[in-house]
Amino acid sequence: MNKRYRFAGYVVLAMILVALVACASTSKQESTGEYIDDSVITTKVKTLLAADDFLKSFQISVETNKGAVQLSGFVSSQSAVDKAVQITKSVSGVKSVRNSLIVK
Repeated sequence: MNKRYRFAGYVVLAMILVALVACASTSKQESTGEYIDDSVITTKVKTLLAADDFLKSFQISVETNKGAVQLSGFVSSQSAVDKAVQITKSVSGVKSVRNSLIVK
């Protein structure tokens, strides 16, 4: 009877370890927590860009991966690019900004 409980305990421990390893991040894949954090950052940046009177008329795409934000799209001037980058850097959790905005 004691061996049965010990075996069941090992099985439960192994299942917990497998679950923890499966949720860990790798260099090529985000963990669940990192994915959620990136989604929050993307939402905050998009909200701030849409709320800005100068930038709301432009279609600026925002993608976030492990805190690195990429801005892409078309804007009418370099001042719009600078303002979008400035707003993005002001969001907490942003580690870096990759600017792929094109001035038309």
